[in-house]
Amino acid sequence: MNSPGIPENIEDFSPALLTGFIQEQYPDAVVDDVRIVKAMQYGDGMVSTSARAVLELDYRPGTAPGLPTRVILKQAYNLEQLPWPLYANEVNFYRQLRREVPVEAPVSLAASYDHDSHRFVLLLEDLSARDVRFPNALSSVPLSAVESALDNLASLHGRYWQTPRFGEDLSWLETHVHGTLNDFMTRQVPHVIQEEIDTNPFKKELVAKLDATGDSLLAGMLAVQRHQASLPQTLLHGDSHIGNVYLLPDDSAGLLDWQLMVRGYCMHDVNYLITTALPIDQRRRHEAALLRRYLARLTECGVPDAPDFDTAWREYGRTLIWGVYIGWLTTSVVNYGWEINTVNLLRLAAAYEDHGTAALVAEL
Repeated sequence: MNSPGIPENIEDFSPALLTGFIQEQYPDAVVDDVRIVKAMQYGDGMVSTSARAVLELDYRPGTAPGLPTRVILKQAYNLEQLPWPLYANEVNFYRQLRREVPVEAPVSLAASYDHDSHRFVLLLEDLSARDVRFPNALSSVPLSAVESALDNLASLHGRYWQTPRFGEDLSWLETHVHGTLNDFMTRQVPHVIQEEIDTNPFKKELVAKLDATGDSLLAGMLAVQRHQASLPQTLLHGDSHIGNVYLLPDDSAGLLDWQLMVRGYCMHDVNYLITTALPIDQRRRHEAALLRRYLARLTECGVPDAPDFDTAWREYGRTLIWGVYIGWLTTSVVNYGWEINTVNLLRLAAAYEDHGTAALVAEL
């Protein structure tokens, strides 16, 4: 997967270079011309951890039947501390797992990572060509769309539930307690979160309202992750907030941004989706039924030891500490804007209090 020669600038992705990347997955494809439609850097709209560009590709006639001509190019942006474990992780998903996962996700044309420079390239279909919608915490998301996203998660989790492949060909998958991604999240990110708490009055007051501190949330999150590592493991999307979901015209859902993909416990994904997708009153009204639906789908997917509702409900409540701490305390306003940040944090904090998360974590 070491791919020297990944350019730093989008303008340097020539037809010949793009052809080389694409041919790793599609050997007959040849790009004759490329046009940059739009380029986005850190702080532009929803650009969070990667620079992005929309490209139009012209293929040599007859070389790329069915491949998309309008694509999204994701690459590293130039910051002092690149979140390179996230880049390597997402490249691994698209190189090694995308074609076998039983969920709606973007088609990948190329996925390469350079271990020396930590540069990467992901070339994905431009989903706007399929008329998809990209919801966020400010959107009115139909309950049916949340159900569809949960069905996707059940299919994903069911496919890899306690699979022996975790000790075989999938042994490279990282977890919430081990690996470079975990090191990044538990050693570097806490400094960023503490700075957010110290400098953002809203976040400071919210943490105080939860009768917590940055240090206590970190300690609690680590305890939950150690505990849930002892529970049945599966493949997680890892970052399943509503902003990483896309909706097709029929309101069926797909999953974007696999940078935090890990092996872990299912409630991590389930809770983070439900608590960010729905307004507080709707979440309170529907979350138990949504959890029951997910558990039923998990059983339908062939999982013989799916957790019972009471067990799942307790672990669902515990995972909220990750959503509050890593999910949105870490996210600066420049990433998604003030309103999306605050609404996500308010939803997660309300659920944290509703579920008695602090007490559930203290039991560990």
